[in-house]
Order: sequence, then C-alpha cells, then structure tokens
Amino acid sequence: MPDLINSPKISIVGGKSLQLATELGISSVALDDCDLALFLVSATDGIVSADLENWRHARELYIPSLVIICDLLTSEIDFEDMSAIASKMLDPVVTPFLVLHSDAGTPAALINLETLKVIDYTQKSPVERPADPEHIELVAEFRAEYLEALLDTGEESFQAGLMFPAIPWIEGTRMGLDQIAPYLNQVPVLG
Repeated sequence: MPDLINSPKISIVGGKSLQLATELGISSVALDDCDLALFLVSATDGIVSADLENWRHARELYIPSLVIICDLLTSEIDFEDMSAIASKMLDPVVTPFLVLHSDAGTPAALINLETLKVIDYTQKSPVERPADPEHIELVAEFRAEYLEALLDTGEESFQAGLMFPAIPWIEGTRMGLDQIAPYLNQVPVLG
C-alpha cells in the first residue's frame, strides 16, 4: 500500500468510494485538495453526470487520475466494454491489465499487457506466472494499442494528468487493488 510518510492526498469519486478507500487503507479528500483522483465507474450503473462534472474539473486542474471499473460481477458489460465507454464519455483511457475469466465466466485473473504476466486470483494468495500462448494471442491487439499509447504519450504522462489508466476492481478481492497501489506513489505530493 502507499508510503504513508510521502503519500499523495487522494480523492475517490463515485459510488463505492468508501468501500474502495477502506480496502486500500486510505482516506479520501476533496477533489480540489488532492494530488491524485480515483474515479469509480460502475459497469452496472455507468457514469453519472456529477462524476462527469468532477472529471472535467480534474482535467482543468491536471490532476493525475485513474479510472477504476467496478461492479464487474453484477453486470453484463465486461471490463473491456466499460473501458471503451469510459473512453468515449471521459477521455481516452489505457488498459494496462485485462481480465481473464474462468470457465464459469467469472473474473479469475489479470494479464499485465506490458509484461505478459498473468496474476491468478483463484488461489488464496495471488500467483503470478507467464501468460499461456493462447492468452498472448488473445491480447495481442490490446497490448499493441497499450504500448503505442505509452510511446505516444511519454513516460511521465500519467503523473502530468495526461494519460488515464483504467483498472478493473473486483470488490472484496485483491483483484485490482494490487494494480491500483503502485500508482498511488507515482504522483508528486503537492503539499
């Protein structure tokens, strides 16, 4: 989790913000006072107008922002589709991870598009392993888009509030929390 001595002030916007704050072990501050914003986007409810206004305000302030896609277990819309919707309604997002599903159709693992490592959440503790060839083939187009976006926007684009990663979060599990946490210390602390 974040380094508490130098941790950024974080604003969590959207439904389930208290739950996410609790699961990350952080407190949320007002958007105007934050160094980093986490925007929760429900795959069930979509993006509400108040959150759109907050998004626009964060863009005016160049606040580094993550888009956290939640409610993936209760929605017919999957992570990739909701990321595409967020890209149209907010700003273009990038997806550093994609969700891999079990045979039963439930989220079981994430694949890191940069490293092609799979983080399997079906065990008591997450297990990281190399992706299977069929997974590599399945995500090849998404990976190419992601790596191109990183190249086009530059190394510091997230910290500058110009690139917006979308991360899946499966509530009540570590899936997503482990991927959000590294971003918490990537932004400069303003004061």
